[in-house]
Amino acid sequence: MLRIVVPLFLSLLCGTVAAEPLHGIAMHGEPALPADYKHFPYVNPDVKKGGKITYGVVGTFDNLNPFILKSMRTTARGMWDPDYGNLVYESLMQRSRDEPFTLYGLLAETVEWDDDRSFIQFNLNPKAKWADGQPVTPEDVMFTFELMRDKGRVPFANRLNVVAKMEKVGERGVRFTFNDKADRETPLIFGLFPVLPKHAIDPATFDRSSLTPAVGSGPYKVKTVKPGESITYERDPNYWGKDIPAKVGTDNYDQITVQYFLQDTTLFEAFKKGDVDIYPDGNPGHWANAYNFPAVTSGAVLKDVFTPKLPSGMLGFVFNTRRPIFADPKVREGLSLVFDFEWANKNLYSGAYKRTQSFWQNSELSSFGVPANAAELALLGPIKDKIAPEILDGTYKLPVTDGSGRDRNVLKQAVEQLKQGGYTIQGGKMLDGSGRQLAFEIMTQNADQEKLAVAYQRSLQTIGIAVSIRTVDDSQYQSRTNSFDYDMIMKSYTSSLSPGNEQLGRWSSAAKTREGSDSFAGAADPDLDTLIDHLLRARSAEDFTAAVRSYDRLLLSSHYVLPLYHMGQQWVARSKRIGHPDAVPLYGYQLPLWWDTSAQ
Repeated sequence: MLRIVVPLFLSLLCGTVAAEPLHGIAMHGEPALPADYKHFPYVNPDVKKGGKITYGVVGTFDNLNPFILKSMRTTARGMWDPDYGNLVYESLMQRSRDEPFTLYGLLAETVEWDDDRSFIQFNLNPKAKWADGQPVTPEDVMFTFELMRDKGRVPFANRLNVVAKMEKVGERGVRFTFNDKADRETPLIFGLFPVLPKHAIDPATFDRSSLTPAVGSGPYKVKTVKPGESITYERDPNYWGKDIPAKVGTDNYDQITVQYFLQDTTLFEAFKKGDVDIYPDGNPGHWANAYNFPAVTSGAVLKDVFTPKLPSGMLGFVFNTRRPIFADPKVREGLSLVFDFEWANKNLYSGAYKRTQSFWQNSELSSFGVPANAAELALLGPIKDKIAPEILDGTYKLPVTDGSGRDRNVLKQAVEQLKQGGYTIQGGKMLDGSGRQLAFEIMTQNADQEKLAVAYQRSLQTIGIAVSIRTVDDSQYQSRTNSFDYDMIMKSYTSSLSPGNEQLGRWSSAAKTREGSDSFAGAADPDLDTLIDHLLRARSAEDFTAAVRSYDRLLLSSHYVLPLYHMGQQWVARSKRIGHPDAVPLYGYQLPLWWDTSAQ
C-alpha cells in the first residue's frame, strides 16, 4: 500500500495527475453553460433551414486563402469571417457571443488544461470530418500549426513561438505544452485556431494567392467564384457538425452569396432594388434620411436597432509615428485638440454621436472618470509618471468647443502644445525651428471619411498647418496600410470585455515593423509592452480590470489616436424575408444566426 500511496502523493504535488476533460473554458471564471447544454441561449434552435441570402461589401477579392500575407485584406469574404461566419474553415472551439471570452467544443469535443495553463490538450470530436469525407485528425492540427508557422501570416505564423512541445496524445488528442512566452490567454487563442486538411494542401504553394476552392470542415462549400465580383457558397448536406450544441441554430441558409461593389452608394442602390438582403448602416444622416424608397414604404424592407453591451472601442484619426513629424506626443496632442467634434457632430451627423474618451468607454474596464486605485498604481509603478495627472486621477476630458469649427480658446491650447513640440506660428504658418511648415496627408477610403477629414483640414488651416487629403481605392488602401505607407488614416479599434493578444498586434513594439499587422500607429514603447503583459497575465477579474484601466490610461496619454465618436447602437436594414432571433447577445446581433423565412 505504501508504495502506491507515495507516488500518488508526489504526483499530486507535482501537478502531473491527468486533467479532467472539459466541455468549455473561460478566460476568467467558469463557462456559463453546463456540460449538457443544448444550444447557445441567443439562437433560435427551431429555425427552419433553407433558402438563401446575399450580402454586399465594398471592395474586391483575388484570393480564397485568408491565412497568408499576400492578399490578406482581399480574400473572399466568408471563408474565415468574423461577420458572416467561418463558412469553409473551422476552429478547434466555438466562442460564445454572450460571454466576455468563453469557448465551447467544436472540432475539439473536449479540452484539458491545468490551473497554471501550462498546457492545453484538444480532444477531437470523433464525428469531425472534412468535406471530402476524410476524418479530422490530430495530424491535421499539428500540420496546420507548422504550415502557418512556415507560410502563414501574422498572427497565425507566431503561435508556435510560445510552444515548448506539440504532441499527439492517444487517438484523438493534441497537446500543446507552453514555454515562458505564453500567457493565460494563450490556450484560448489556440482554441480559436483554424484547422486545415493535411491530405489536401501542398505546403509548397500554400503562400500563393489562389481561387481554387479548398477542402474545409465547415458547413459550406464554395459553389461559384467570379473574381472581384461575387462568391457563392452552398450548404454541405453532409456537414458533420450540424447537430453539436455550438452549431445548433446557425448556418441556416442553403446558399450564401457575397456581392462586391466599388462604392457604398452602388451597394445601397443594389439593396434598394432587392439584389442585396442586408445593409448594416453606420451613418446617422443616412439612417435617418435614406430609407424613403418604395420597399420601405411597402414593408418589404425593415429597419432594426440592436443594443449590444460592449465597450465603445476607439474610432479615430491615427498618427503614424514612424513619420518624424508625429514622433513627439506633444505634437500629437496639439493636433488632436484642433479637431472640433461639436461642429462635426452637429453639421455632419445631426448630433447622433458621443465623443469617445477611452478605448473601453461604457464598461468597467474604462479609465474615463475613474481615479487610479491602489491596484492600478502598483501595476503602473514608475510608468505612472508618463501619464497625464488628469488621466491618472480620472478628471480628464476632451475639450468641448463652441461648435464654430474655430474655437479660439481650444485652438490656443493646441498652439501651446505644438509650441512644446517645437512649432510656432510665423507669417500665418506653423513652422518648426528650421522653418519647415507642419504638413501631412490624410489617406481616406471613402466619401464619408473624406468629409470628416475635410472638416479637420479646415480647422488645421486656421493655425497654419497644411493638410492634403487623398482618397484611394480599396486595393491601394489595403496595400498602403499593409506596408504602413501613410501619414494619417482613420481606423476603428474594436474593444471587447476580454482584451488580450490582439493588443500585441496593435500596440506592441514587436508589431511595429511587421507588415500586415494592426500596428497602424507604429507604437514602440517598452512601458506599453509591460502593461500588455500585465493584462495578459491577470488571474482574477479584479486584477484584470486594474490592468486594462492602467493600459487605457497610457494609451490615452500617448495620443497615438485622435479620438472621434461612438454610439451604443447597431443599425441594420434587411429584407423582410430575412428573420433573426429575438435575443440580443452581449456582442450584439450575429448574422450567422439569421434565416430565410420563406424557406420551405
